[in-house]
Amino acid sequence: MFQFNRMNTLRNQIFLGFVLVMLLVLASVGFFTYGQVSELLRNNAENHIQQTAVQATGKMDVLLHQMETFTMQVATNASIQSLMAKEAGGTNLTFEERQVLQHEIRKQQAYVSGVQSIELYSNGFRVLFPLTDISLYNRVPNEWIREADRAAGQLVWFGIDKNNPNQITAIRRVRLIDQSFSNAGYLLVRIDKKYFELIDANTSSDGKEEMGLIDGSGQIIAANFSADIPQDVLQKTDGKTISMHGRLYIPIQKQLEAATGWKVLILTPAEYAAEGVSVLRTAILVSVMVGVLLFLILTFILSTMITSPILNLIKAMRGAKYGSLKPIPVTSSTLEINELNNTYNQMVAYLNELIEVVYEKEIIQSRTELKALQAQINPHFLFNTLEALYWALEDKDEEELSQVVVAMSGLFRYVINRADDDEWVTVADELEHAERYLKIMEMRLIDRLKWSIEGDESLRGVPIPKLLIQPLVENAISHGVEQRIGQGSVVIGIEKTERPGYIRISVTDNGPGMSFDKVQSLYAAMKLGHVHDAKGNGVGISNVDRRLRLYYGEETQGLQIQSEQGAGTRMSFEIPIEHGGEANEDDSDRRR
Repeated sequence: MFQFNRMNTLRNQIFLGFVLVMLLVLASVGFFTYGQVSELLRNNAENHIQQTAVQATGKMDVLLHQMETFTMQVATNASIQSLMAKEAGGTNLTFEERQVLQHEIRKQQAYVSGVQSIELYSNGFRVLFPLTDISLYNRVPNEWIREADRAAGQLVWFGIDKNNPNQITAIRRVRLIDQSFSNAGYLLVRIDKKYFELIDANTSSDGKEEMGLIDGSGQIIAANFSADIPQDVLQKTDGKTISMHGRLYIPIQKQLEAATGWKVLILTPAEYAAEGVSVLRTAILVSVMVGVLLFLILTFILSTMITSPILNLIKAMRGAKYGSLKPIPVTSSTLEINELNNTYNQMVAYLNELIEVVYEKEIIQSRTELKALQAQINPHFLFNTLEALYWALEDKDEEELSQVVVAMSGLFRYVINRADDDEWVTVADELEHAERYLKIMEMRLIDRLKWSIEGDESLRGVPIPKLLIQPLVENAISHGVEQRIGQGSVVIGIEKTERPGYIRISVTDNGPGMSFDKVQSLYAAMKLGHVHDAKGNGVGISNVDRRLRLYYGEETQGLQIQSEQGAGTRMSFEIPIEHGGEANEDDSDRRR
């Protein structure tokens, strides 16, 4: 099971799926093509065999008709008819008349090939031509003569001459045209067997077929197959496969029209009919093998192209659990894979940025908690002491000092309280905290500090992160009011901005101001997170800017500084009106 799970990869699934589909398609197409084309090839082979048989039969019929025409011309020759009529009338022909017969027959024989001899006999079977004294009874069997009598003037083919196996014998009655076709004698023709040759360029198919001319008695007149062919083969019907000399043949028989009982026998090797099928089968098998091989290679390449980028992505994602979130190079030529890699790289960049933000926020929060821890030591002891001091001053009618003690107590309570649900406050809370701080600093600086809070009262309910305004006030007093001779002023302003849904909070002093280079150096230092000065570590301004960017992200431009030498300094920031509550919930979720 474990081995199966290791093999059950996307690459193997794609590979096996494509291979199975390809095999199914190739098998289906191969079987269909093989069945259709093999049937077509068999039909073509059978049609070719039939056509060859028709051609061979036609040739034989033409040859037999030629011989029929030749003997008819001899039998109906006027001179021969006249002399045969005289012989039939009971007057024997003289030697000179028989020479005339010889001359006429030789003249007719000159226009035909294949005739080895022509013999002419009277009704009494006496030889008239050639000039011999042999009787017809001595030349042919009696049944041949009776067969010629029954044929009534038609040429009768008797096949191979028993006395001469290389000759074919045919006989016909000579009938007198002028005497109502009365019988006048017999015409005997002997033809060379080569006259009936079947195998030539027109009737053979590259020697694949074996042909034979069979007479009515089953004797082979002419053939290119063995003469000892079994007789049962000659009786086979068309289309039935026979076995001969260790080979299978398909026999085709065609009867000749010009000779009763004669037929053409064509034996076609069975493998010839299936020759095209075997070639087709081989071609299909080779095509399937080549197709499968090419498909395996292409499928392997394709599956590798698909799965290799995915495996690289998996390796990169596995490294995330070890704290290594690194982008992967986009090298694939496939649009979808490139989109997947780009999406992953964007996610990695976003997560790395988010991790950095959370990390920095945790550092800032840890530093703030440490300072609060250092400051609170024992807050109840501090608050109880301030409360006792307040009542003691009240008893002594030191109202001004008692108000300072109350402001200091409120200041400490606002800073020291670190409840998780108190991280976001309202603008009003921040202004009250800044006001308490200003009252304490007013007591310390006496007449050197003048302050005011200006702005729309309806904006005091906007949520804001805690401790964003007081550090700016502290910075204005430290670097503005205390750095000038005479009375200084600090103005806190709250107003709506040109952008809908945003407010601007500013702290302005009339101190000595700063040069343009100094302002730019402050911006650069805030980017690094450290602003140092001669009075301390100077993290207030940097802390405000960093916290603004952490809480509001792209919704704020951070802390803005406007200053001129001798004209004072204004520090301000813009925040959305509706963001605080959502940020509070998101922040609470992150802290949980």
